[in-house]
Amino acid sequence: MDRLIPTVLFLLTLVFVACSKDDDVDNDNHQPPPGNGHGCPPLERVIEEELPLDELLDLVQEQTLKYFWDFAEPNSGMARERNTSGNLVTSGGTGFGIMALIAGVERGFLEREEVRDRVLQIGQFLEGADRFHGAWAHWMDGTTGSALPFSAKDDGGDLVETAFLVQGLIAAREYFHRDTPEETELRDLVDHLWHGVDWQWYTRGQNVLYWHWSPNYGFEMNMHIRGWNEAMIIYVLAAASPTHPIDPQVYHQGWARNGNIVNGNHYYYMELPLGPHFGGPLFFAHYSFLGLDPRGLHDQYADYWKQNRNHSLINHRYCELNPGNHCHYSDSLWGLTASDDPFGYRAHAPHGYYGEDNGTITPTAALGSMPYTPEESISALRTFYYYLYNDLWGPYGFYDAFNFDENWFADSYIAIDQGPIVVMIENYRSGLLWDVFMKNEEVHTGLERLGFYYDTSEKN
Repeated sequence: MDRLIPTVLFLLTLVFVACSKDDDVDNDNHQPPPGNGHGCPPLERVIEEELPLDELLDLVQEQTLKYFWDFAEPNSGMARERNTSGNLVTSGGTGFGIMALIAGVERGFLEREEVRDRVLQIGQFLEGADRFHGAWAHWMDGTTGSALPFSAKDDGGDLVETAFLVQGLIAAREYFHRDTPEETELRDLVDHLWHGVDWQWYTRGQNVLYWHWSPNYGFEMNMHIRGWNEAMIIYVLAAASPTHPIDPQVYHQGWARNGNIVNGNHYYYMELPLGPHFGGPLFFAHYSFLGLDPRGLHDQYADYWKQNRNHSLINHRYCELNPGNHCHYSDSLWGLTASDDPFGYRAHAPHGYYGEDNGTITPTAALGSMPYTPEESISALRTFYYYLYNDLWGPYGFYDAFNFDENWFADSYIAIDQGPIVVMIENYRSGLLWDVFMKNEEVHTGLERLGFYYDTSEKN
């Protein structure tokens, strides 16, 4: 029955929705989305000057990067969780931010030496911060390095956030490759930090990794890290560790669930290799792949470029068809992922699979998928900038989310949403962070141990 749902939805809505994608991603004849749902009027353009695409991408990257450069917590250099977090800093968001800073150097927004020094500052802070069998907490006090509780029993090690942080640190290790005392110190410090994570201990002797451990509650949260979601990079790094590696069966039985990770259904005539129906929120296609290169990446379960591209296209098509009749959803105003919304913070996804669709669009969703869906993502970018500028653009780029049904625009920024915008735009433009991260030999060792391989003929 589930296999029939997307076909039926498609046939029912095709009468009402017409496709209107630009053939050229640099087409200047961008049109606003129609006023659909709830009697919404058409949007009006508020920025008349049409920038060349490269200038628009530069502008968005440079402005968004300020969240991690200008707004970093001053003592630690780490990224604040959000723009109202004070001295509370985030591990995973900092990893994303480090990669964004590297993109800033390549684009000429920041100097190499100053970013090198910032990464050294972050590494030296992490060296003295609370650790729990090598893992850092989700949140820390940027002035002391003490763990801060993310929830009642989540006051210790967070292996997923730790892996996102390590992903950024490894990218910096490979980017700062020069034979200078400062860059040598940085590489040695990164190795010392990430080799100290005891991934094996977080298995509890079982064939699965556990997300949390608390010095006060132990493993009471009892959350297995199982796929498909945003967390594949955790298993790759755990297998890559030269000090505490996991056995490959931890990946196959734990993450891949003995093959039950596979989906294989078609949605809007597109096959989805892995994960929930319709793909779930788009951060699944982003967080593990800011550094880990999906181009040509395969294992026995999936082609990971196909997975991420089709997931993004399905998300786009769902918004274009707009079965929920939400205000202003269209082929150029789309993107469902986790973010703030009018009712709090939650995951958003098509048809309620691993999230809900309450009319909230999140810029990082479409922009973070730019390498996979360049035409669709750039069309959304132009709408965000030229039509929603007055309500959506601020000191650190696009605000977190908006919902026309509720006449609501966020005034918030969140590190884990801002980072993928800069990084994935750069991966679309140059593949920089993919190329840098994949220079690490230990990462390749981990992939090989788990049965991954690259088909280089598929790299684009």
